[in-house]
Amino acid sequence: MSIAKQIEGYMSSASWIRKMFEEGAKLKAIHGPENVFDFSLGNPNVPPPEGFHQKLAEIVAADESGSHAYMPNTGYPFVRQAIAAYLTREHDTDISENDILMTCGAAGGLNVALKTLLDPGDEVLTPAPFFVEYKFYAENHGGKLIPVKTRPDFTLDIKAIESAINKNTKAVIINSPNNPTGQIYSEGSLNQLGSLLLDKSQEYGRTIYLIADEPYRKIVYDGYVVPSVFACYPETIIITSYSKDLSIPGERIGYIAVNPYASYRSDLISGMSLANRILGFVNAPALMQRVVGAIQGVGVDITPYARNRELLCNGLSASGYEFVKPPGAFYLFARSPVSDDVEFVRALQEELILTVPGSGFGGPGHFRIAYCVSQQTIEGALPGFERTIKKFR
Repeated sequence: MSIAKQIEGYMSSASWIRKMFEEGAKLKAIHGPENVFDFSLGNPNVPPPEGFHQKLAEIVAADESGSHAYMPNTGYPFVRQAIAAYLTREHDTDISENDILMTCGAAGGLNVALKTLLDPGDEVLTPAPFFVEYKFYAENHGGKLIPVKTRPDFTLDIKAIESAINKNTKAVIINSPNNPTGQIYSEGSLNQLGSLLLDKSQEYGRTIYLIADEPYRKIVYDGYVVPSVFACYPETIIITSYSKDLSIPGERIGYIAVNPYASYRSDLISGMSLANRILGFVNAPALMQRVVGAIQGVGVDITPYARNRELLCNGLSASGYEFVKPPGAFYLFARSPVSDDVEFVRALQEELILTVPGSGFGGPGHFRIAYCVSQQTIEGALPGFERTIKKFR
């Protein structure tokens, strides 16, 4: 084969999310889109808030000179100032524009951060289940992803993390609210994690960074609040995007925020600014920077997600499915009634229901349902979910 062996290997074990998404396209062509119940992809289905549309139209109409030109690799200063002011309030700390770097979404931000932090052979820990592409991102930059088990309710297992840390550990990536489980890590567990990383950094004589991937931060239910990682540990980096809270995943806009109390704060931002350029991103999209900078704190109406969560949880519970009700994001990570989650997902597919095996997220024996879909999709799928679980009893 003419392509790189690493990419060839990735292709043979490609993401189950994309596999099911592509399978869905085939089934929709055969049976009609209205007859296929596609829960495979976390693609927001609620519209962006009106404030987004208004500001976008206003900025496009203004067409100011130089509005499509290069800017500093870290992003427009006035945009970073606006974000810093918002984060200062949200995290109750003093963040400046110099702690912010605009990125091409959270995926771009994670690659920029890992490019800056990792030497060959460095290890990156992450609680499992986890977003599958973390593995690719770590390996992009010579690192190795080490999944660490969580508790049965998908909360952090601090002892398991402690056992996994060694002299090669350079970072821990957490994702809260979590994809695929929707779980939110508590303030107490984050404080324990921060104390552990401080002790282990001193033990091994190297800084171990805590990277918080937070694109679902504003999609929470039942009064839950996502704690600030900045308060639990100084060597923290927040990476996020506006893909979910503004419903604009195709616009690829996000940012990195470095804890203002990080030991090597200036080096981190300088290194990531360089990495932003040499990885080919150069800078985040100019138009989207100006839009998000002007609407800090604005978010989508999550009422449809909350309604879908209740509808789905009530329906699956009545059919006998077992799961932890997710406090955040728009995913349900249900237990498969058989140990082979791939087999069960294929059985659901016979009912034209598309979900993703949990083994693809490091959580075998489960399957993920993305409920960022229409209410009709959930209502139409529930009878098929019930028929499928009965086949395995």
